[in-house]
Amino acid sequence: MSFTTNKYVLFLSACLLSLLSLSSQAQPGPLQVLTVYKTPTCGCCKKWLSHLLAQGVAAQGRELASLSALKSRHGIAPRYRSCHTALSHDGWVFEGHVPAKFIQQFLANPKADAIGLSVPAMPLGSPGMEVDERFMPYQVLLLMKDGSHQVYAQIDTYEEQF
Repeated sequence: MSFTTNKYVLFLSACLLSLLSLSSQAQPGPLQVLTVYKTPTCGCCKKWLSHLLAQGVAAQGRELASLSALKSRHGIAPRYRSCHTALSHDGWVFEGHVPAKFIQQFLANPKADAIGLSVPAMPLGSPGMEVDERFMPYQVLLLMKDGSHQVYAQIDTYEEQF
């Protein structure tokens, strides 16, 4: 790790600690820390983790050679899958490039008959999938326990993600 990278990590850590102390003063209750499961070679997963931290969502990465069994065990049907899976300590699932703001909204008011949120595939311009100025509208899906889904949010512009 280079000196510049170390400074960046320390800066992000300090920002996260500041945000966590502010949010713990404003909202009592347990802190939700996401565990993000990803493969060792996925660069967009690292970018998505950075997005979460920058937006005040506590997250830690864990690398697995394969994610299929984990996704199946948590009820994520193949049509809702993406490159990484995040789990809260309460068992909520966040699949793919779900913007942090929707994770925060969901955790503040979870739906009892849901398992979590998903952004299937890897839409260009979603957090972690930034490519120049390109943006592809997409939906954040609410995954239900019965295997169905509902549209949780429609994202038509880059700015709507934040």
